[in-house]
Amino acid sequence: MGPEDSGEDGDPVPGNARPAILSVPRDLDPVSREWVEVLASRGADYEQACARLHGDLLRIAFKELERRRGQHRILGPELDDLAHQAADDALLAITRKIGQFRGESRFTTWAYKFVIFEVSTKIGRHFWRTHGVALDTEDWERLPDQLCIGPAETAQARELAAALRAGVDAVLTAHQRRVFAALVLDGVPLEALAVELRTNRNALYKTMFDARRKLRTYLEANGYLNDNTQRQS
Repeated sequence: MGPEDSGEDGDPVPGNARPAILSVPRDLDPVSREWVEVLASRGADYEQACARLHGDLLRIAFKELERRRGQHRILGPELDDLAHQAADDALLAITRKIGQFRGESRFTTWAYKFVIFEVSTKIGRHFWRTHGVALDTEDWERLPDQLCIGPAETAQARELAAALRAGVDAVLTAHQRRVFAALVLDGVPLEALAVELRTNRNALYKTMFDARRKLRTYLEANGYLNDNTQRQS
């Protein structure tokens, strides 16, 4: 898999071979043209360009990890190792796919998508290595606490949770139920679920959007959502 929705990443080339560029797009900006030409070359210029690009990718990897620090608890040497792995894998993907760069964005914008994707994937894999969550279980007991504002709303929250569970059984597909349970009930991070299900964030967003719409319709039809509830949700 490559960066989500980049529109410019094709299938990897087997081995370490770099694809030959048949033609460089005419309308590339000077900086992008320079990157494309040198990464399609051989020798010292290519090696120097890779080293420079790796440094840029490593900087973006650390920046992305810092931005997402609320989604992971990776610290110290493990954090450093993850950033380097992300930069390494991103550089390999970029050099393999450089022939597919069409210039729809600046080269650096295109390249940075690879390392951001790698960081996201590695955060997801780290979650499954360090947590014992099973996707075939549904922790419905946690939902009332998530719905409650205070002790006075406990009974109402439990009633709504029961209605929601009935709605999940009644209107969601098996895939929608699995995604809903993982994200809402078990608190699985989006990146981690994308890795486990071999999909991407956008597909999960779409699944949750459809699931939420179905559940809202079900709750409204059964009188569990009033005007105040809809305005707060």
